[in-house]
Amino acid sequence: MLLLTQDLRARLIANAAAHHEAMQRGLREPDPAPVVKFFNPCGAATWLFSELDADGDTLFGLCDLGFGCPELGSASLTEIAAVTLPLGLTIERDLCFEGRFPLTVYADAARLIGRITEKEARLEAAAAARANELPSP
Repeated sequence: MLLLTQDLRARLIANAAAHHEAMQRGLREPDPAPVVKFFNPCGAATWLFSELDADGDTLFGLCDLGFGCPELGSASLTEIAAVTLPLGLTIERDLCFEGRFPLTVYADAARLIGRITEKEARLEAAAAARANELPSP
């Protein structure tokens, strides 16, 4: 399976460029919704990515290898694509995934329950808690 279409790649690169520009200008870092979800069809590993560096390989997002401690970080697209699983399976892209909340909301919810979730109630609760913590602009 093709993990990244041209459209997904362009969206991920645009998010990375916006992040880089904000850092260069001393502005608040953007918090985009994840663009793509990868998963292990044989196990618990799941990744939600929001950025792709200019090198075309380094992805940034929420990584959950299924050990109960999801975290924000970077991963190599090349390494993820090279994973071979039993029965000749590989890491897959969730064709139905659509990020509805900022990446930090997914990260907050995942830390609370120990895994990435797409449950609307969990994500809404994490979004509300985050909104109550952030100072007004």
